[in-house]
Amino acid sequence: MAAGLPPDALGRRVSCGTDCGTVRYVGPVSRTAGIWLGVEWDDPQRGKHDGSYEGTQYFKCRHPKGGSFIRPNKANFGVDFLTAVKDRYGLNDKQDVQSGTGNTVVFGKKTVEFVGMDSVAEQQRQLNKLVDISVRECAVSHAGQEEEIGRTCANMRHINLSKNLISSWETVIAIASQVQNLETLNVSENKMRFPSTSTFTSSAFSNLKILALNQTEITWTEVLLCAQGWPVLEELYLSSNNITVLERPDNVLQTLKLLDLSDNQLLDGNQLHLIAQLPRLEQLILRNTGISSIHFPDAGFGCKTKMFPLLKRLAINDNKISQWSSINELDKLPSLQALQCNNNPFMDTEKNPETLIQLIIAKISQLEVLNNCEILPAERRGAELDYRKIFGKDWLQAGGHWNPEKNKPSEEFLAAHPRYPTLCLKYGAPEEGELKGQQPLTLKNQLLTLTIKCPEKPEQKPVEKKLPESMTIQKVKGLLYRLFKIPGSDLKLSYRSSKLEGKEVELDNDLKPLQFYSIESGDCVLVRW
Repeated sequence: MAAGLPPDALGRRVSCGTDCGTVRYVGPVSRTAGIWLGVEWDDPQRGKHDGSYEGTQYFKCRHPKGGSFIRPNKANFGVDFLTAVKDRYGLNDKQDVQSGTGNTVVFGKKTVEFVGMDSVAEQQRQLNKLVDISVRECAVSHAGQEEEIGRTCANMRHINLSKNLISSWETVIAIASQVQNLETLNVSENKMRFPSTSTFTSSAFSNLKILALNQTEITWTEVLLCAQGWPVLEELYLSSNNITVLERPDNVLQTLKLLDLSDNQLLDGNQLHLIAQLPRLEQLILRNTGISSIHFPDAGFGCKTKMFPLLKRLAINDNKISQWSSINELDKLPSLQALQCNNNPFMDTEKNPETLIQLIIAKISQLEVLNNCEILPAERRGAELDYRKIFGKDWLQAGGHWNPEKNKPSEEFLAAHPRYPTLCLKYGAPEEGELKGQQPLTLKNQLLTLTIKCPEKPEQKPVEKKLPESMTIQKVKGLLYRLFKIPGSDLKLSYRSSKLEGKEVELDNDLKPLQFYSIESGDCVLVRW
């Protein structure tokens, strides 16, 4: 074995310059002298071949040009955890303080000044103060001497170990087992090996609440095996791991409140049924998971599912959901309050973005936040009234009737509009005469008659305008630019209402519609520049 080469070099993570990879071969290569390392690089463009040289296959790569040979002295096998901590926080015997300015270093929000840093005892005191430690991208590869971390950094609670050279989950356990009260751990961007069979459960993570394993190549089966050692875990981040198949978590992850599976291409939406009984799950992030539909088969029209009983926040943006039926299904979730659903094909079925938002609000009864925007009570009422009217004719044609004894809408109509009966109970059923010859009462058609005045420009006569209450302040400013030839950025808008006893209300958010400010017909919009 070459001098300085670790005895466990095979399978270890290494860096060479700015590139990282995994050692897949250690040994001689034909027609050359000495020992070589065969490395499969994370970035295939760094490689030259698939692990073969002159007809001999020395190792295998996923990518046909993902591998190459390097000499051992070119490979950095990393440092132990404490060495990285001391380097990162300027507490190494071999160097001066490097963090902060002069002889200072920042611990959290506190700046500590060092005097006589040659003192080992003083260095020890400073290390013991560290609670939140980040050694991201510090080439950490192993734990170091046994028990040394526990003696040196006794108060650590939060550790960021992301993007290092950790090769196996055992290394993570070796570090974490020395940290008595570890609550948060980020080991993302470490391509490592995980246990494939049930092993001895370590108590290293007995207090762990938050764990990030993004881009670690972990599978769901491995998650469930490791989860036996996470008894109180509340947040688990697993994005970008090529997880395609889920399994039911029996007796593990029962304390989980947040699960992030984004950027994993799940086989289908039915995979979600396998994690639907997590009893405390409140937030589920499924961004870019390739799902095309959502269905809760245990509940019928207008009923609540027993799946995901506490789920409050759901992110399904950047997926392939094309049918409105999946949005109908979300109304079955008993606790859902917040939804992110941008960038799905079903959103292309409605060209007017305001109508699109109305439809989603009307279809999901308890929703309070949509795509990070709060749903105001007036907005919900308007959306539900519009929905009731827009589909009123379809309801009548499908067998709906204002007389309860004659009201027998078809199964097809109820499948497409499961909330419609509830909206009829809430606002009354639409009568045939009410719908004849009328445009649906969409926000677009709810016009406000407003007087526009320029109080500081008496030469400008008041103007009366009819504006949709869904019109944003930005668009109002665009209209006023055409009237007064003053750029919208220079305009300051407010309004007065007889109901507000002469008080002025600023229209200070360009992205909000007029209805956000409770403006009514007859109110006066004041324009200043």
